[in-house]
Amino acid sequence: MNNFRNVNDDILKDWLDFRDQKVFCELSKQDKEHNICFDEFCERILRNVPDMNKKYVQKQLDLLYDNIFDHVDYCTEKYYRNGFCDGIQLVGGGMDK
Repeated sequence: MNNFRNVNDDILKDWLDFRDQKVFCELSKQDKEHNICFDEFCERILRNVPDMNKKYVQKQLDLLYDNIFDHVDYCTEKYYRNGFCDGIQLVGGGMDK
């Protein structure tokens, strides 16, 4: 049996990318209520930072943004992939008998 957990570039990854694009393009009212308003937070923070520190703070906020969403992508792929693999193993194990 293939080890789907060790695949880096595959149909599941393509599906996750497609799903991300589709979900973020079609947010429901409830989804919008739970959306992370990172840009608004950044604007509020930067308004209260002295001019001489704005570039530094902006750079740190950009790094924070990238880090948060890299983590979200990692977790999403990890748990979708593991759920998919578990399902395949359950179905595959049931067919062996």
